[in-house]
Amino acid sequence: MQLALESNVFFWAIEYIATFCCGLLGGLCAVKKRYDFIAILMTVWLTGLGGGIIRDVLLGIFPPVGVSDKGLVITSLVTGVAVAVIYPEVDRLKWTMVALDALALGLYAVNGTQKALIYHTSGMTAVFMGLITAIGGGLIRDMLLNVVPAVIRDSHWYAVPALIGSILTVFVTRAYQGGHISFTFEVVGDIVIVAFIVVLRVLSVRFDWKVPGAIKRSHAYLPLAAKDDSEKSR
Repeated sequence: MQLALESNVFFWAIEYIATFCCGLLGGLCAVKKRYDFIAILMTVWLTGLGGGIIRDVLLGIFPPVGVSDKGLVITSLVTGVAVAVIYPEVDRLKWTMVALDALALGLYAVNGTQKALIYHTSGMTAVFMGLITAIGGGLIRDMLLNVVPAVIRDSHWYAVPALIGSILTVFVTRAYQGGHISFTFEVVGDIVIVAFIVVLRVLSVRFDWKVPGAIKRSHAYLPLAAKDDSEKSR
C-alpha cells in the first residue's frame, strides 16, 4: 500500500536533508575526537543511516537501507567530506543544528514506524521500529566514539517525542490502511506529527525540560526481621 513517506517527493527530499544533518552532527563529534578521515566517514555513515540499518535487520529486510539506497549512501559520503572541511562553521550553528536534528528525529520516527507497518508488523512492534530508527544512529555513533550515548546522558526530551510520534503514526497509518482517511489526510497527518516532534524536542532544550529520574527516598520499607532471619540461616 502506498504510504506518504514512501511516495511523496517532498518527504524524500527532507529525508536526504535529515541524513545530511545527522551526518554533520556525527562527523563533528568524530572531528572533535581528532579521528582520521576514514573514521569520520564511517561515523557520518552510521550516524545518518545506522537507525535504518538496525530497523531493516530486525524486520528481515536485506540488504538494509544503509547499503542498498545509493542516494542515501552517497549523501552520507558527501556529508563526511563536507564536515571534514566546514566543521568550525558547523560547531557554531548550535540552534540550527538542534532544530535540524529534531527534524531528522521526527522524520526517522515516522518513516521507521510506517515501514514496519508496511511489512505487516503489530502496532507495538512498529512503535519500537520507529523509535529505533530515530535514535539508533546516534546510539551507534556514541558507542563508536566511546562516550555515554546521548539518549542516556541528555535528560532533555529526545526519545520521548520520538516515542509519542511513533504511537501517533500507528493510528494515522492504520486509519489510512483501513480506508478511514484519504492519502492526502495521511500526508497532512505525517507532517503534523513530524512538526509536533520537532517542537517538543526544541522546546525541551530551549526551556530546559527534562525527563524526571528516580524518586528520591531516604527510607526503605523493608522489615528488618526478614534480614535478621536470613543472616541467622547462614
